[in-house]
Amino acid sequence: MPYVNIKITKEKTPVTVEQKQQLIAGVTNLLKDVLGKNPKTTVVVIDEVATDNWGIGGETVTERRKRGE
Repeated sequence: MPYVNIKITKEKTPVTVEQKQQLIAGVTNLLKDVLGKNPKTTVVVIDEVATDNWGIGGETVTERRKRGE
């Protein structure tokens, strides 16, 4: 049973339900096509993480974005 965890940052413009459905279907199909995994047992979880809770290079994404990075 494949388990895929997609982590993305929460944005001011949120990811739509339709976009999430596309991600889930796309990842499920990719595992089926590439690895022959059964779509009925494939689990896909999408976590939206606040930019204050996501760090890169020792600082939060929030701080990096304030500088335009």
